[in-house]
Order: sequence, then structure tokens, then C-alpha cells
Amino acid sequence: MTSYLVIGGGISGLTAADEILRRDAAADVTVLEGADRVGGKIRAGRVAGCVVDVGAEAVLARLPEALDLIGLTGLSDEVVHPTGAPAQIWSRDRMHRIPARTLMGVPADPDALRGLLTEEEVERARHERVSTVVADDVSVSELVGGRLGLAVVERLVEPLLGGVYAGHAAHLSSAATLPALLAAARAGEPLLATVDRAVPVGGGTRAAGPSSRPPVFATVAGGLHRLPEALASSVRERGGRVVLGTVARELRQVPDGRWEAVTGPRPRPTSYLADRVVLAVPAAPAARLLTDVAPTAAGLLARIESASMAVVTLAFRTDELGPLHGSGFLVPPVDGHTVKASTFSAVKWDWVRELGRGAGPGGCDLTLLRVSVGRHREESVLQVSDDELVAVCRAELAQALGRALPEPVDAHVQRWGGGLPQYAVGHLDLVARVRAELDGVPHLVAGGAAFDGVGIPACIASARRAVEELG
Repeated sequence: MTSYLVIGGGISGLTAADEILRRDAAADVTVLEGADRVGGKIRAGRVAGCVVDVGAEAVLARLPEALDLIGLTGLSDEVVHPTGAPAQIWSRDRMHRIPARTLMGVPADPDALRGLLTEEEVERARHERVSTVVADDVSVSELVGGRLGLAVVERLVEPLLGGVYAGHAAHLSSAATLPALLAAARAGEPLLATVDRAVPVGGGTRAAGPSSRPPVFATVAGGLHRLPEALASSVRERGGRVVLGTVARELRQVPDGRWEAVTGPRPRPTSYLADRVVLAVPAAPAARLLTDVAPTAAGLLARIESASMAVVTLAFRTDELGPLHGSGFLVPPVDGHTVKASTFSAVKWDWVRELGRGAGPGGCDLTLLRVSVGRHREESVLQVSDDELVAVCRAELAQALGRALPEPVDAHVQRWGGGLPQYAVGHLDLVARVRAELDGVPHLVAGGAAFDGVGIPACIASARRAVEELG
């Protein structure tokens, strides 16, 4: 019987454990997770007595991996989709519906940007400056801004990138984040025509908003946090072990060829031995664990920066808050606000609206919503108390809605220190070099958000790829 050690109990690590057991039901699988619960950036929190997601809240439904995994855990019948309320951009002190037919903010038709952009900025975008990109990778800002103008980047692309990566267009890799557009630019083709082909008329936006095609996003009724919980239960039911509150601080190969992970305090360490290891932790802890066994790979992983952020969830009395229009809004960093996005959860998800019915003091209805704060290299905005962060979010939310807001019934602050890896220019090459280095290390693989994408489907695919490479 082959023994496996999976280090990391987020969605990547749990997927790896699940995949190992599907390939070999007799495998001896142990998952080590440093936190007191599984799920990584998928997490539940309690706000005014209501249990909601305070991390990732949805998956891309147009990619198969997440819905497939949800099905394998027996939750298919509880998959739900957003209501179809449109997403917005709060820019220049006004709300603007995200234009139809865009690809991560790059439009098919610049005329649709009127209102969000000035006439001069629209004209600049209409007259795309087409030139062939020679480099293997360039920043998103260089790719899009150089062709369509800086305003398209600042008012459309930046807020969408902030929502997905908590990063900036000037630093993020177009090869990793906008591969189809980079391929078009490398072939000397216009970006506008490329998006026009990619997003058909009536197809909505690839980033957010309503669509005549199948829904872009999905979740599980009651919260996406149910997925890792169900997956961990499934692993345990098949004989696997999920050990919580256990941080692997050293990884080494012992003389008989097996791998040893050392945990616990240095005076009283605990060792876990296994034939094979899957590393499914963020780039920084992965780099530390690989320092002795794969130093070059460790050095490369250590170069991946991360963004810290916070999700502030607020519960208001519905009768005091008043109506909310749309599913929420994104905020361009150029406008100088602390808040980068807000999701009107009770508008976006029917299950959240129902959750709030009668849940407040005296049986009143509650409206739940969430606000996101924090971008790459802007950690200073998070260096305040929870109360101060809630106050800032409430004040800017009021400004965005154009009215005073009541005191919330309750608030929850979830901080994600180093939560999102940054895909800098050259990221794909860096990951390829890491994998090439690890190819020379027997029975050791790595995967997760730092490798193939920050979204849940990408993490699932990365974990499955790692197990495939493990053999």
C-alpha cells in the first residue's frame, strides 16, 4: 500500500486527496492543515446569527472542474446561480452598469463605454493602435492601454482585475490573465475584433452581469464553504485522515527514500512519513518547505508576491437600509477609494435573501452584503482595527449609494493576509521552471493557486494535474 502526504487542506489539497483515493481506494492518505478547519480561502462566518461565506463565494460555472467536484461530493442538487441582477462600476461618483460584451473589461464595442468614459476616451478606444507584440509576455496595462488608451485600463480593466486578483494592470501578466488577447496581439490582430468574436452579441460580459447563455457563476445553497467540508468528509469516509491545526515546518527525504514532514514545537516534534508528497500550500510556505530538497524551485516560488485583503460583511435591517440596485459594484483604484468592491449578497443570491428573512432583532428582516478592501502592495489600508475598517467601509458604501446608512445590526471582518498570489509578467515561465526543477525530485509534486490560476476551478485542475504527475 502506497502512503501519501498532502500538505495543505484548502480546496487544492482536498482535491488532491480525493483524486488519490479515486485512483487507488487502498491508498493511505493523510492531509495536514495548519488551520482549525479545512477550506483555505473558502470559509464560513457568522453575522447576526446568519452563516455566510466570508471568503470565496462562487465558482465559474462555465469551467467544468468545480461543478464536477460539487457533484462528486453529492451537492449537485443544491447548486444555485445568481439572480441576474447586473454588476456595476462606481466611477467618478456615479454608478455605471458594466458594459455588455467585454472580456475582463476589454470591450467589443467602445461605443458601449459612453458614460463610464468621456467622449474623448471613447474615441481613443475606437481608434485602436494595432501593433504586433513581440515579447512572450507583457503587463496587462501595456497590452491594453497601449492599444485602447489608459482610460479603458483605469476604468474597466483595473476594477475587474482587482476583483479577481487584488492586483494592478501595471504588474499582472497578460499571458496568465488575458491569454487570448495576448495571442491576438502577438499575431498583430486588433483586440476589439478579438473580443467581438469571443463574446457574441447577446452574450453579456465574461466578467460579470446577465447573459443569455448559461450562468457565469454558481455556488451551493447555504454557502460555498459547504464544498470543502463535504470533500473532507468524503476523504475521511474512504479512510483518509485530515489532521487540523498541524503546520508542516520541515520536509526532508529519509534514507529509505520516504518523505518526512516535521510538525509541532521544536522541543517535541511530530513526524509524518509517506512514500509520496503533494504540496498544496501558498507559494511562501511551499518555498520554505522546499529550501533543502529543491532549492532552485524554492527560490523561484519565493519570488511570487501576494496581496492581502479583507472581506467585511455587514447585516442591516432591511426596512432601515432601503433598496439596493444591482448585484454590487467594483471600484477603479484611480478614484482613490479604500473599498475596491461590494457585493449586495441579498440581491445577488436568493439563498442569502431568504437567510435574512426574520433573522434580525424582534424577527425583522436583514439584508446582508459584503465589502472588499485591499490590493497588492497596499497593505497599509488594512493596518487598522476591525472597527475602523467597518467604519470606512460603511462610509464609502454610503457615498456610493448616495445616502446615509443606518448602523449595521452586526459586522464581521475576515482578513486574508497574503491571500492572493500575484501573477507578475513572466509568471507562466516561472511556474514551468518550478515544475521542471521538481521533476528531478522523486515522488514530490506541487500545485494550487500559485501555479495555474487563482479561481477554484483552476485550483482543482492544478491539484489533479499534480496527482497525475505523481503517478
